[in-house]
Amino acid sequence: MSVRTQSSEQPAESAHRAGFACFVGRPNAGKSTLTNALVGQKVAITANQPQTTRHTVRGIVHRPDAQLILVDTPGLHKPRTLLGQRLNDIVRTTWAEVDVIGFCLPANEKLGPGDRFIAKELAGIKKTPKVAIVTKTDLVDSKTLAEQLIAIDQLGKELGFEWAEIVPVSAVKDQQVDLLADLLVPLLPEGPALYPEGDLTDEPEQVMIAELIREAALEGVRDELPHSIAVVVEEMLPREDRPADRPLLDIHAFVYIERPSQKGIIIGPKGARLKQVGIKSRKQIEALLGTPVFLDLHVKVAKDWQRDPRQLRKLGF
Repeated sequence: MSVRTQSSEQPAESAHRAGFACFVGRPNAGKSTLTNALVGQKVAITANQPQTTRHTVRGIVHRPDAQLILVDTPGLHKPRTLLGQRLNDIVRTTWAEVDVIGFCLPANEKLGPGDRFIAKELAGIKKTPKVAIVTKTDLVDSKTLAEQLIAIDQLGKELGFEWAEIVPVSAVKDQQVDLLADLLVPLLPEGPALYPEGDLTDEPEQVMIAELIREAALEGVRDELPHSIAVVVEEMLPREDRPADRPLLDIHAFVYIERPSQKGIIIGPKGARLKQVGIKSRKQIEALLGTPVFLDLHVKVAKDWQRDPRQLRKLGF
């Protein structure tokens, strides 16, 4: 079993490489946090509940020797709704198209049926190299970590494949994150950069803004409305009467929920919650766009949208 730690020798200089890596794992395994740590900026939304990621967010890591494009997929799970099935389809399509797959397994949770379910699917993808990434190592002692590393090595053997690498990381403490990039790069094909220098993601701005609003809306109500919230940015327009040195961007967005009874939860007493959502997401949007923003939020009911194909299409799934 080859477990990599920081003292490993670095590979010799070689040709420039560029390609796609995707992180898989059951929900809340630390995939988005890891993407953000590698890219060095917030491109994937993170929250403490499963199924936060719904779009394939690409983070782009620029290095002198390589360009690593990270595809962040939703967590694979046994679907209960049409939305769940669509999310799983996104995962499988992505796996078929990347150069390397990183399987995220939290150090602080024993391997469970969900992990085996994904590992079994991975075993069926013969050609693509698979790297086991042991996340959240800051939450365990060295004995627990060692046991997890052995269990993961064993899991590959049971299913008849070998991990290209097994790498323990802590994205929160920034431990071994650079090493992970060093180990993923040699698994990419040789070739020129695929995106311009300075690009961090190819996600359209409107989608990223909607995700930031949704992240803010989920805070504090994740127990009550974990998957019932969708956000659509209807329009983004520069305010016409502003001088060039004091621009203002008007953003109009709808927060969709499934039932009228959820409206009060999102809006809060006298509109206090929705106001907080607006303040929090506006700060993040301004940081993302580098310009002052006027954010206009409205809450709408889209009945049982997770189960309705027409509504799913309208909300971008």
